[in-house]
Amino acid sequence: MSKSVASKRSSWPRALRRGLLENIATVVIGLGFLMLFQPFAIELYTWSFVTMLAGTVMFIVVSKFPD
Repeated sequence: MSKSVASKRSSWPRALRRGLLENIATVVIGLGFLMLFQPFAIELYTWSFVTMLAGTVMFIVVSKFPD
């Protein structure tokens, strides 16, 4: 008889798992692009690069978290 292989459950809190935080990072990157392409506020345009960079770094870090 074969043993059924149980899936490994992560001991990390649910809020710190990859799925939700990757989605948040993607939204931050998208927000940076919207800030870049809007024609109304120069302050938003100025901070768009920092926002996209922060979202990208967050995505890279979060991609190492468990599922």
